[in-house]
Amino acid sequence: MRPLLTQSWLDLAFLHWEADPADVAPLLPAGTLPDTLGGVTYVGLVAFRMHRVGGFGLPGVPYLGTFPETNVRLYSRDAHGRRGVVFRSLDASRLIPVAIARSVFRLPYVWSRMEIRREADTFTYTSSRRLPGPRGARSRIVIRAGERLAAPTELEHFLTARWGLHSTFHGRTMYLPNAHPRWPLHRALLLECDENLVTAAGLPAPVGEPVSVLYSPGVAVRFGRPVRP
Repeated sequence: MRPLLTQSWLDLAFLHWEADPADVAPLLPAGTLPDTLGGVTYVGLVAFRMHRVGGFGLPGVPYLGTFPETNVRLYSRDAHGRRGVVFRSLDASRLIPVAIARSVFRLPYVWSRMEIRREADTFTYTSSRRLPGPRGARSRIVIRAGERLAAPTELEHFLTARWGLHSTFHGRTMYLPNAHPRWPLHRALLLECDENLVTAAGLPAPVGEPVSVLYSPGVAVRFGRPVRP
């Protein structure tokens, strides 16, 4: 796959809650349906460090292309059976990449104050939204990374083995494929989660503790060119 974009995703915290497919379906692009496992779909809150975004054959940018990000995502499939993610929001701390992603790729990026701190195996991710809002949208996630998984469970595979995203581009649903090595996944203990990004993204508030909490040191990623589903 000739890359349209290159980047690395580092120090990821994956938090997931069960969701009703009926709540998710109206939020997906036309021509896609909620992807389910055992009749259940999921909403993900994923915090990480974007590293050296590059595009159109250019090398990754060290400053403008490196920043914290936290996204709210759903799980989708199209008529061709392609399984993907749908981003409801993507908080990032660099204004210029946010503006480019919103205007060129029509992705729902928002500009936020963000920080990632690491102390030994404990990671703290904080986010407070600036523009375009809603004001007061925030998150604070603290996890402790544990042992590496020898093999993911069926649910962990379902949530992380995603090789593209569905998005609406100029009124048309597009599929943007990506390629990266197999995730190195670790169990993780959730120490703190104070957030309202999920409800700000138009979803019901998560109920109870996440059903899955994972950590990954990260992977290098290549995005191909978008195609019509």
